[in-house]
Amino acid sequence: MYAIIRTGGKQYQVAAGERLRVEKLAGNVGDTIELSDVLLVADGDDVKVGQPVVDGAKVTARIVEQDKAKKVLVFKKKRRQGYRVKNGHRQEYTALEIKEISA
Repeated sequence: MYAIIRTGGKQYQVAAGERLRVEKLAGNVGDTIELSDVLLVADGDDVKVGQPVVDGAKVTARIVEQDKAKKVLVFKKKRRQGYRVKNGHRQEYTALEIKEISA
């Protein structure tokens, strides 16, 4: 059984027991959250597609980690102008462990 969920402006295919990194969600490590933006639920040959979401479907997950990703360097330069800028960015993320999918 798997589901397709939407969070943080992205879509993810999830199944029970998987670990997943998503955009930062509010909560502490160990908290349980419910994701209700479920776009599709598939259980063998039984597939439910939402318009846009499946009514009554939810995915229960546990927050495993709240952290920042590796640094991404941003370097800008204009030739012959003496213009050079170097910046770094670390995106915050939340690691989830999917507990169950209910349709």
